Amino acid sequence: MYTLYYLPGACSLATQIILRELDQPFELINKMTVGSISEVNPVNSVPTLLHNESVLTEGAAIMWHLLNTYPSPFMPTDTDNQQKALTDIMFANATMHPAYGRLFFLNQHATESEPLFPLFSAAAQEISRLWHIVELRLQSQPYLGGDEVSAADIMLTVYAQWGALFPVDIQLGPNTQAMLARVQSRPSFIASVNAEQQNN
Repeated sequence: MYTLYYLPGACSLATQIILRELDQPFELINKMTVGSISEVNPVNSVPTLLHNESVLTEGAAIMWHLLNTYPSPFMPTDTDNQQKALTDIMFANATMHPAYGRLFFLNQHATESEPLFPLFSAAAQEISRLWHIVELRLQSQPYLGGDEVSAADIMLTVYAQWGALFPVDIQLGPNTQAMLARVQSRPSFIASVNAEQQNN
């Protein structure tokens, strides 16, 4: 059984969704209720996933471990498509996630005497540019991976919700909005959001 340390609405939500998609039992622990988790993860970040004697950290690495451990439609069987799946996961984790991270950083440092709205706007423009890349990919297929939902789609859907937390205008194309809506309607997504709310 897994133990998942999470923060509500954070990228750990994607890990929980994948655990549900893979039918893996797990216990949820809200990081805010235990304070620091640096004893198990020196970075003190989520997701942190415990399994037997193993401590798994870093969202993309956790995702890749789960997909390689439990056979599922999320992991292609041929090498070329596996590489594409990994590329999409890294795009979500290493490109889109940090772009949103700039908004959190700016929000932490904003003051009444020194408003950072121009910087918020610049960060939002870069995020919109990345979503336009996604929009182009979705012109010919419903999901990044093709006809079926992928782990990267789930990760991106979690990140997309963060824009509402800030005074920014992030542009999402119609294909992207449709993809996000489909992922949000999945039972695993709904159950995961509900579980986080109940554990608060």
